[in-house]
Amino acid sequence: MFKISFYLLGCIVLFAVLGSFADGNTDDNYMHFAVEKPHNIILGDSRGSQAVQPRILQGKLQQKFDNFALNVVQSPYGPVYLEALKRKLNPDTKNGIFILTVDPWNLSVSKTYTDVSKDLPERKNSPLGNMCSYDRSPNYEYLLKNYSRSWFKIFTEREKAGRSNTYLHKDGWMEVNVNMEKDSVEKRELSKLEFYRDDIAKTQNISSKRLTAFEDIIKFLKSKGTVYIVRIPGSERTMLIENSYAPDFNERMKSISRRHSVQYFDFSPKAKDYIYTDGNHMYKESGKVFTAQIADSILVYTKKIKINIHGN
Repeated sequence: MFKISFYLLGCIVLFAVLGSFADGNTDDNYMHFAVEKPHNIILGDSRGSQAVQPRILQGKLQQKFDNFALNVVQSPYGPVYLEALKRKLNPDTKNGIFILTVDPWNLSVSKTYTDVSKDLPERKNSPLGNMCSYDRSPNYEYLLKNYSRSWFKIFTEREKAGRSNTYLHKDGWMEVNVNMEKDSVEKRELSKLEFYRDDIAKTQNISSKRLTAFEDIIKFLKSKGTVYIVRIPGSERTMLIENSYAPDFNERMKSISRRHSVQYFDFSPKAKDYIYTDGNHMYKESGKVFTAQIADSILVYTKKIKINIHGN
């Protein structure tokens, strides 16, 4: 019995030590659950996670931000995302700035989903559906529930050994480094276009349940600060597919923004102004420009509000 207890204790200590090395290299989500709860937050899918850079926002708005956008499978707008947001956001937040990035895909669901009382797929497919702790470092709950690889990989692939091609910063920004030569980008874009045109666009539609949850998120955040809805573009060819799939998407967003008295910034007409890694995700250098434009839009809007209030 003593030997078994000693062995178990040794295993616990070993795994505790290995888990302590978890960082932005561990996987694409770990750092979202291993930092302090933020007062200012960015929501959305992988477009938002890669395009919107908190460091740039901080430089212009003088506020620290956390990018809490994961991807279209794990963080589409829905009840699960709202529940996670309530756990993630600092409960003392009063004057926060909240950037909700949107595209048709993170407000859609499979056409086979018909039961309005049924859980949306991210309840089972996302760590947002099973996590309680969002500010523990190391976060052993996350590793036990959501890390399926050998824990020795946490140590051997830690940041000090060299950053991975998909590195999740502490502020939640997903930095992606890929070959940006023209032929490589074209190949990735064609693959992505085929996926959205021949698979996603034919099997999904805009979800009323997601739209309702999206509005619930806006209501929750409005009580704690100012909400901005931001449409992130893809490449021109990607936008053609999106606009064919959801031709009334902008009108839906404008209607929601008016209903809740929040500002909507639509950058989709500027699709050609940015560089993309695959037609869907903005390259990090373009992300810097794009994020600065979001910040400038917020500053202009804030200035207009102040002028209206003071009448100067």
